Amino acid sequence: MSELLRGVPPLLASHLVLVLASLAIAIAIALPLAIVVAGRPRAAFATIAVASVIQTIPGLALLAVVVPVLAAIGWLRPFGFAPALIALTLYAMLPILRNTITGLRGVDAAAIEAASGMGMTSRQLLARVELPLAAPVIAAGVRTAAVWTVGTATLATPVGASCLGNYIFAGLQTRNFAMLGVGIAFAAALALVLDGLLALVEHALAGRRKGRVAVPLACFAALAIAVIGVAPRLVEPSRAVAASSSPARGAVAQLERVHIGGKTFTEQYVLVELMRQRLEAAGVSVDVVPSLGSTVIFDALVNGDLDAYVDYTGTLWTNAMKRPSDAPRWRVLAELDGWLAREHDVRALPPLGFENTYVLAMRRDTAERLGVHTLADLARHPEVSIGGDYEFFGRAEWTALRGSYGLSFARRATFDPALLYDALVRGEVDVISAFSSDGRIAAFDLVVLADPRGALPPYDALVLLGARAAGDARVSCALGMRVPIEAMRRANALVDREHDTPAAAATWLAAQLGPPPACGGVTP
Repeated sequence: MSELLRGVPPLLASHLVLVLASLAIAIAIALPLAIVVAGRPRAAFATIAVASVIQTIPGLALLAVVVPVLAAIGWLRPFGFAPALIALTLYAMLPILRNTITGLRGVDAAAIEAASGMGMTSRQLLARVELPLAAPVIAAGVRTAAVWTVGTATLATPVGASCLGNYIFAGLQTRNFAMLGVGIAFAAALALVLDGLLALVEHALAGRRKGRVAVPLACFAALAIAVIGVAPRLVEPSRAVAASSSPARGAVAQLERVHIGGKTFTEQYVLVELMRQRLEAAGVSVDVVPSLGSTVIFDALVNGDLDAYVDYTGTLWTNAMKRPSDAPRWRVLAELDGWLAREHDVRALPPLGFENTYVLAMRRDTAERLGVHTLADLARHPEVSIGGDYEFFGRAEWTALRGSYGLSFARRATFDPALLYDALVRGEVDVISAFSSDGRIAAFDLVVLADPRGALPPYDALVLLGARAAGDARVSCALGMRVPIEAMRRANALVDREHDTPAAAATWLAAQLGPPPACGGVTP
């Protein structure tokens, strides 16, 4: 627990940067906009309608939309701070807009008439009568926006923004409930602190006690000063990676620090720790960016925000290259290496030696009762239900499986990968999209259904190196390793079933692989 708590301050500071920056921008946009449209019913209705539509978009979906938009525009990095800031700002605008318009419309008409009778101009009327009277309602909207933003900011982890969501995502995926609890507790505490400060502002404005506004405003000023001091260290790392000298193609570089990333499931957390240990043993400093989405992590590598991560040939073949899923392994490996180097200046190291492919799995008793051993057998039972992870039902593999075998199901459900196997064991669904290297397949005595028609592509694990790291001899040497499938399954099971940390599982796995090579003077 003490180790977890030591990791909280930078995550909390980064979370606070995101919240206060997005809240400030939302106020700067929404407040004047609401003032302009408050007296125009049609314009106000349209403005609120647009903001309401944005609010209905799930947080992860909005982030997923912002990332490719930024990539297409090209003037902001589609990774890390920028997409999270834009999405959170859009989320924060609705309560501020709604409460400002409501507050201004709720000002007593007699007060406005009296002020007008005293000869006040419309600008003076707004500044001295309408806004002061509407201030408590406006403050309540800002208060609501602040609490919403603190919670929504935890979803920024998959796009590479450092925040308390790092603990929440990692804790959920690795069943580290202490880590999960710490992330939730500090996010809740931050929301309560901000809500409390804004409540003092709201009550002071409602009671027309200007002196009482000074204390919470001073606290906010202190937070802002702290954020200004911390922000450059939290917002700029990814830019520093891209801005640092990138070697020309074919040049040999020596990097002092590399940035490695990982996706949001157990195996990736373990492999990230394994990569970290081997790189540090080779004398390379490492920064880790965990819990990234499949598309985001590849784009981050291509854009120079990451230097290395582990991906799978099937994911790259179907998602990035948009190729049909029924290609043989030799063709996938041959064409993938050339495409990565030619199109993206990315180097693929030789496969790690194990495959983590999508498979469909069932409980043994269910498979035996229905007589299902292959995907062709499963096609004869459209009454069963299926569960998948976040990505599975939107991937080309799912389309290929249905097309090759004519699969249909009575019900389809999506689960977090950490909960998918439990849902199958507890009978929530009859079939799940599992991963072939997952230790829970053996632990739960699941039956993996054979794919006789080869509808699923190969999923060999391999390390990808971005342009900066591709020529670094120490990096390529340290990460050039072979991992037996049995060892990978056991390492995954140490986390999923025995509740070890990914770092401990990686240490065990490193011991199985033997000491890393001496990478001081080798050439890539």
